[in-house]
Amino acid sequence: MSKNSKVSNTTQENLKSFNNKQSISGKVPGRTVGFSLMSALIIVAAFLMKMQSASNQFLDAALDSLIDVPGFKSDAWYLPDDSLFGFVEIAAGEFTMGSNPALDRLAYENERWSSLQRQGRVELPTYYVNRFETTRAQFNAYLAETNMPNRLSASNGDLNHPISNITWPEAVAYAKWLDMKLRSSAATPDALKSMLDDGARVSLPNEAEWEKAARGTDGRVFPWGSQPTSEYANFNSGEPRSVGDAVCSGCANGLSDMAGNVWEMTRSPFQEYPYNADDDAENLEEDALWIMRGGSFADGLNNIRTAVRGAVDPGVRNATIGFRVVISQL
Repeated sequence: MSKNSKVSNTTQENLKSFNNKQSISGKVPGRTVGFSLMSALIIVAAFLMKMQSASNQFLDAALDSLIDVPGFKSDAWYLPDDSLFGFVEIAAGEFTMGSNPALDRLAYENERWSSLQRQGRVELPTYYVNRFETTRAQFNAYLAETNMPNRLSASNGDLNHPISNITWPEAVAYAKWLDMKLRSSAATPDALKSMLDDGARVSLPNEAEWEKAARGTDGRVFPWGSQPTSEYANFNSGEPRSVGDAVCSGCANGLSDMAGNVWEMTRSPFQEYPYNADDDAENLEEDALWIMRGGSFADGLNNIRTAVRGAVDPGVRNATIGFRVVISQL
């Protein structure tokens, strides 16, 4: 064999050996990366399954806690157990809105109707308002069904207490969810279903709806009349109480906690009087303040009057602020 041939054979052997090494070295990293990636995916999957399991356990526990709430219907999203799910009809007609300092010495300036008059007259169509503030049980039912169990922990405690520490958009979202449930359920009372079919919706009340429901048509300073009392309202205290704890048969429209317990958010932006429902949908800024009504357990007598107007930023969470819902065509 010639020298050149040996060189050639040797070169070929070296190339063959090099190629084999390259082949081997090319396979080994691939297997290593694949194995590492698979291991990582298994770990991530296991973690997610563990988290899902924990979430499901938490959700199950939350739902178990909602099995029995006396006075409320567990098969109707924990709404009050009566023929209209707690909704009370407010008849169409006019009412007096705003404050007259001659009749209410605690009146604030933002309750004045205009520079020319202290109070105004507002006409509203028929609507329904719930007898009670929205409870923790009701809000938890919404959170559980919409797969948000992580928020349930913010709502635990006495299930008949009013829900609080929620934002204005969260209150609006609950109202939209309840609207959907009432429309789709065969158990919805006929009167409510008819109202919804005629174009009404479940929502937060506008401030005129709230005030008319709270004071009636006889211009009351408080839901029960014109004289202050602590018998029917939870104010100047350290904590909220279960909705309806104070029975007030003489309160306007038989509603509970329209004074004190928690402030109640409305769907009206904070604007100067005179009130105009059309303003509620116009000129809204991104950081608009929303009217809240009724005062809270932490407030004094002056803030639990039917005409008092508070305001809240939509992103605020506070233990003194909750809401109730209406079924309204406005």
